[in-house]
Amino acid sequence: MPVEPSSSLREVHAASGAVFADRRGLRVVASFGDPAAEYAAALENAGLADLPERGALEASGPRRTDFLHGILSNDVAGLRPGQGCRAALMTSKGHVVALLRVLVGTDAVRLEMGAERLDAATRSLEHYRVAAPVRFRPLPVAVLALLGLRAADVLRASGVEVPRDPEGHVAARVDGTDVLVARAGDLPGGGFVVHVPPGDSVRVWKALRAAGARPVGRDALDARRVEDLRPWDGDDVGEGNLLHETGLVRELHSPAKGCYVGQETVARLEARGGHVNKALRRLRLSGPAATGEPVRAGSRDVGRVTTAALSPRYGPVAMAYVHRDHFAPGTALEVAGAPATVVDSFDEE
Repeated sequence: MPVEPSSSLREVHAASGAVFADRRGLRVVASFGDPAAEYAAALENAGLADLPERGALEASGPRRTDFLHGILSNDVAGLRPGQGCRAALMTSKGHVVALLRVLVGTDAVRLEMGAERLDAATRSLEHYRVAAPVRFRPLPVAVLALLGLRAADVLRASGVEVPRDPEGHVAARVDGTDVLVARAGDLPGGGFVVHVPPGDSVRVWKALRAAGARPVGRDALDARRVEDLRPWDGDDVGEGNLLHETGLVRELHSPAKGCYVGQETVARLEARGGHVNKALRRLRLSGPAATGEPVRAGSRDVGRVTTAALSPRYGPVAMAYVHRDHFAPGTALEVAGAPATVVDSFDEE
């Protein structure tokens, strides 16, 4: 059975005309009945999305930032309260365990990630903790997303002082509820995540809608993610992937820091020009496709679609891992029996 979002938000979504779909064992809102209008909101206005697949860990203790700095791929030790970064937690062989949003607070560090990664991430962090005075606990949190050119306006109208720096975050109150608002580099076009106590998610959802946000389902959100090449953990990044394959090395890795778990693999690939056997690419499709479809070159499978979508601007599009022989823009491939083309940008002729 697919995991359902909280019953309270599910009822609110259903009352708003939500069409539900199963995504990787999770019941999510595919659309609210008008994917094109939802897409426009997520691009030009303010789109509001429910992310029931997200969760969070709290790291506390006097050496929490030093410990995380020595484990994660990005610079944590240099962050002050209110600052943050995105980082990868990897195995010693450089395979991704989880992609994290690291939010440094005064008394603790919050680690946002896919909820399905929480157990594996906790085990990995506890393994390396040994005797370090650091503690980890799961946080009960509902994660909402605001994106689009007017997302910041909606936050201001809700009484939130909008954070400016990448992954910067602020504690705020929305309609009397304590929330944490962070800039979110993993959202298409930039945007914000709002961490809400689960019991108050309906209250905050309604307040953000009243401030001008339009509910957005996954059909529109996935189209925007593909357009901006914003891979998500679980959807596009799995535990078998190397960081270089995801295209996120420049965003999630600090070349100036010292050793961390998986650093040897990252450094070796950097020294070789970042060359990997497969990597994520945008594909312009000539017909609809489904997630998981093989990507073919002639009679050979040379990749796999991770996210397929229908863009109101560009038609059928996808993110896919493809073999290094087919990285170049303009490369002709085939998906679901129809022609597909590797592109750097969908605005290319």
